[in-house]
Amino acid sequence: MRWAPYVPVAKRRANAAKKIAQLTKKGHHIQPIEIKGRTIARSFWGKAWCTHMESFCDLDNRLPRGRTYVRNGSVCHLDIKEGEIQAMVSGSSLYNVTIQIKPLLKERWDYIKQTCLGKVSSLLDLLSGKLSNGVMEIVVHPKEGLFPLTHEFALNCDCPDWATMCKHVAAVLYGVGSRLDADPAQLFKLRGVNFEELIDVEKAIISVTATTTSRRKRMDDDALSDLFGIDTTDHPLPIKTRLKKPQIISSSFPSKLTGKLILKKRLEMKCSKKSFAECVGVSTATIALWEAKDEAELKLNATSLNKLKKIWEENI
Repeated sequence: MRWAPYVPVAKRRANAAKKIAQLTKKGHHIQPIEIKGRTIARSFWGKAWCTHMESFCDLDNRLPRGRTYVRNGSVCHLDIKEGEIQAMVSGSSLYNVTIQIKPLLKERWDYIKQTCLGKVSSLLDLLSGKLSNGVMEIVVHPKEGLFPLTHEFALNCDCPDWATMCKHVAAVLYGVGSRLDADPAQLFKLRGVNFEELIDVEKAIISVTATTTSRRKRMDDDALSDLFGIDTTDHPLPIKTRLKKPQIISSSFPSKLTGKLILKKRLEMKCSKKSFAECVGVSTATIALWEAKDEAELKLNATSLNKLKKIWEENI
């Protein structure tokens, strides 16, 4: 077999960028993987996915090259569908990668649901990985959990490497771990199951009702404060300090994006979580997860950030 001549990384990226620009111009929705620093995945689900991939001893000799590729931005596009991952990876050329994954067996899903019954009370807890040890052990179990086994994969890359798992495929698998940081619901979508079936509905209703009431009160208080310049706490300030000067609020995209700002913008637009999620290109669960982080700074991928910036610009 004759291998293609070595192409420097800078030239690879330039060639890939040109090809991606052409595809974008044709209307393709390109979703690159961008890693900041050396840590590929930071969330519970992202780390668990990568750990699971690394547990396959027959694949471990190819995975290190994949880590290098995903870290240097070679995964130009990654799209997770039900039962399939489609990606483009920059190498000597721009290679197309397709990974087909069999749906989670009904018996396995039923076992997971039965084991988790009554132990997951919140959608946010589930997606953020705040789970009890018992639930965590079953969902990430190497054989009985949510992650696919080696015989459930069908790997394909159009590069000239004869190996079943080439470095491009390995990079995509690591890219999935990074993508789960931003949108953990994608794992359930990939396996063809509904994550809401794991939630204790009765507890969830109580939790959501309490949260909604508290948030509504806080929003009402904030609205009063903004409108009249008063403090709505139980201990009012002295009269001299009760009135505030009008503040000019900047409508530009915030330097520190928080869940509270996402919620505020969504309410300004009078959007439901579902319609706002469609604008950003993520799942409804992801919007709920962002908003639940309140004052914490959100670390989002470039695609989501660009769409949010566009939303801010259009609604100034």
